[in-house]
Amino acid sequence: MRIYTKTGDKGTTSLIYGQRVSKNDIRVEAYGACDEANSMIGMALSHLRSEYFSGKEKVEQVFHKVQTDLFHAGAELATPAGKEVKWTIKQEDITFMEKQIDEWEADLGALNNFILPGGHPSGAAFHVARTVVRRAERCAVSLGEEVNPIVLVYLNRLSDLLFVAARFVNHHLGSGEQSLHAEKS
Repeated sequence: MRIYTKTGDKGTTSLIYGQRVSKNDIRVEAYGACDEANSMIGMALSHLRSEYFSGKEKVEQVFHKVQTDLFHAGAELATPAGKEVKWTIKQEDITFMEKQIDEWEADLGALNNFILPGGHPSGAAFHVARTVVRRAERCAVSLGEEVNPIVLVYLNRLSDLLFVAARFVNHHLGSGEQSLHAEKS
């Protein structure tokens, strides 16, 4: 099987079940943003390969599951309304993330100010993944009732997990956090 099919050369792509849509369709934007976020999570994890800190293996395990679940969320978004979804997001996927958020937040100091994205390259990549997930969520909201509501909850919680993961990694790798200055120069 070749990687190129030439079927998208005129600006269309197939949803699951073969329905052709424009590549700028909001549904394509939504699942494309999930794919982009998944790639950025992969980048964040690649920056951890040469690092060591207590909790690193847990971060890698959590995000292996998250990357798989995010692929499933993208598949739900790529499935036309009224068609059977092959892989579904479940409440247990959201609960998994909430437990991890709580565990990592217990290890961090209180957040009293807005913080600027950055820090260690892994933490910065988690911040970028968070913003991409927010875009996926906005696109999914635009689809209205065509989207399984649990996918919206999943994307919202995932952005929370990514924010906390960025803080957790930065904390453990000594990168710290830079607070936003309230006053303008």
